[in-house]
Amino acid sequence: MRKLKNSELDRLSVNDFKSVKKTPIIIVLDNIRSLNNIGSVFRTSDAFLIEKIYLCGITAKPPHKDIHKTALGSTDTVDWEYIKDTMQLVEMLQAESIKVCAIEQAENATMLNDFKPETNTTYALVFGNEVKGVAQNVVSASDTVIEIPQFGTKHSLNISVSCGVVVWDVFSKLNNS
Repeated sequence: MRKLKNSELDRLSVNDFKSVKKTPIIIVLDNIRSLNNIGSVFRTSDAFLIEKIYLCGITAKPPHKDIHKTALGSTDTVDWEYIKDTMQLVEMLQAESIKVCAIEQAENATMLNDFKPETNTTYALVFGNEVKGVAQNVVSASDTVIEIPQFGTKHSLNISVSCGVVVWDVFSKLNNS
């Protein structure tokens, strides 16, 4: 088996990316502190043709050298917007019939492996602060809470890892339905 060269990967140009049909997933970053995590979420979003990223609260905005370091140009491809108040955004998205899903450990959460996304529905996946997680008022207002099953001692994943796991799972389920 031979590794592929970059020239063999058939990557989209920035213009092609902007015009291609997107996956009906929106990512909401609720008070993310780490600029590297923000950049990693942009890169994951580019990989899976995410519709848009909303940066909320203290979450930093591009351009920033530390975001750029991990985003590798994906801040130029993925649509993004800054909205200060996450709750205001949640209400706006729900008014547009977008299903808001907090990614959090909570009572009566749906385990990710049991989550079944509906076709013809757009999902906003809310990822929270590295220490405090998704704000309680946002969790309470969400249409559903999705939990990533974990079996070790820490029961905690880095936000960029959580985003990769959840986005891949939901992307796969949406494309296999």
